[in-house]
Amino acid sequence: MKRVGYLILYLCLGIVALFQIFPIIWLFLFSLKDNREIFSGSPFALPSELRWENYLKVWDSGIGTYFWNSLWITAMAILLTVLFASMATFAITRMQWKLNKLVLGLFMVGLMIPIHSAIIPLFSMFLNVNLIDNPWSIVITYTTYNLPITIMILLGFYYTLPREIEEAAIIDGCSINRMFFRIILPMTAPVMSTTVIINMIYNWNEFVFVNTFISSDMYKTLTVGIQNFIGQYMTDWGAIGATLIISVLPILLAFIFFSNKVVEGISASAVKG
Repeated sequence: MKRVGYLILYLCLGIVALFQIFPIIWLFLFSLKDNREIFSGSPFALPSELRWENYLKVWDSGIGTYFWNSLWITAMAILLTVLFASMATFAITRMQWKLNKLVLGLFMVGLMIPIHSAIIPLFSMFLNVNLIDNPWSIVITYTTYNLPITIMILLGFYYTLPREIEEAAIIDGCSINRMFFRIILPMTAPVMSTTVIINMIYNWNEFVFVNTFISSDMYKTLTVGIQNFIGQYMTDWGAIGATLIISVLPILLAFIFFSNKVVEGISASAVKG
């Protein structure tokens, strides 16, 4: 009976996984068709000819610029967010000072602020410092908005790191900065990988801030720049499908190769906490 139960469980999970992955497979096949196949044949039929030129067409038309902007903005925002969040969490959990609980509370208040409610104040602030239509406004916004959730994920792990390691490092003459970068930061690698992937998914898919703060095509990210291609290829649906596949490919690859790291990081944080 136990084996039958496992068989039924895996069968149900397989069916759910099939429903989850089917839209991606359908979109990939859709991107390899031309308009005649899309409108005259069955939407579930395989393409009679693999039209890879759809991908070359959209890439040569400028989507590579949007892809590169998304890549470096996402990477820079992740680097700053994880670094600042780790520093803040270390100061809050491992150092004794009067206002550490108040500072932690201020960071957690950030979780309750709706993103859209801050667009106008942010726009006014960036306008005053000449950061409108500047990609660094996006990097700063992503970094600050992701700090609270990143700190919250790191907290449980940091609270129960053995203090004996820090005491031994101090006895050996290690400074606070060196102890953080050479000892504490490497120890938090499992949970830090979780925060990296969560930040990547948010930053890569974000639309509202880029659409509000960026107007030049040379600075737009993939999620916003893809609108130009939908208008440009209004009658070429295969090219539109190729554009969509390119936009979701990095997230799919991150999920395939690093999903186990997310589970490990969450488990490590839960056990430590």
